[in-house]
Amino acid sequence: MSQPIIVVTGMPFEARIARGDGVHVVCAQNDTLTAKLEAAIAHEGARGLVSFGTAGGLIPGLKPGQWIIAHKVLDMPEQAREYVTSIAWAEALRRAMPGALRADVAGVTAPVVSADDKAALFRESGAAAADMESHIVARVAQAHGLPFVVARVVIDPAERSLPPAALAGMRPDGAVNLLGVLGSLAKNPLQLPALLRVGKDAGRAKDAMRYGRQIISLRLGEGFGAVVAGI
Repeated sequence: MSQPIIVVTGMPFEARIARGDGVHVVCAQNDTLTAKLEAAIAHEGARGLVSFGTAGGLIPGLKPGQWIIAHKVLDMPEQAREYVTSIAWAEALRRAMPGALRADVAGVTAPVVSADDKAALFRESGAAAADMESHIVARVAQAHGLPFVVARVVIDPAERSLPPAALAGMRPDGAVNLLGVLGSLAKNPLQLPALLRVGKDAGRAKDAMRYGRQIISLRLGEGFGAVVAGI
């Protein structure tokens, strides 16, 4: 039996979109991801790793729903150590999604919430977007000598700060905490318009992820696993 492609996500909705034949999905938050990813590799092996899901925009003007295929991952917790993704894999993904931006992605340990913090991270890293899983994927891939690629969709633009209710709505495992959202809104109802914008942006990102996943399947015939296994 052939080894699977391991697709890494941080949020349950990302994992639901990523699942498919020939793919093993590891969905975990930043602090538990390394252990879960190592366990998956030890149990089944892996042909390669894919960091798949959403990311916060850092370049002004990037819209929610924009695909980014990483050239390099900048490990910000490790003083911006650079990991170059598989060129062949990244180019195959970019050809399958012609509108995708080929750029660097910054790996961070916590959400980049405010517009000021996003601007500061952009000045420091030059990355187009940031997420909380790609640097861990890069570390593990290098440790095991595995190819890896990063395919992420912008979910919140660089110019916009996330309202407190959006963060209150995130459980430690990435699931939605509706009571947290309602509690935050009760304390500050004026953030409702900003929260509705976040929901609209998230909808665009999810649509882009589903569409991108479908395009990859149609182009290569066997789904996401075929992108990285069939080159």
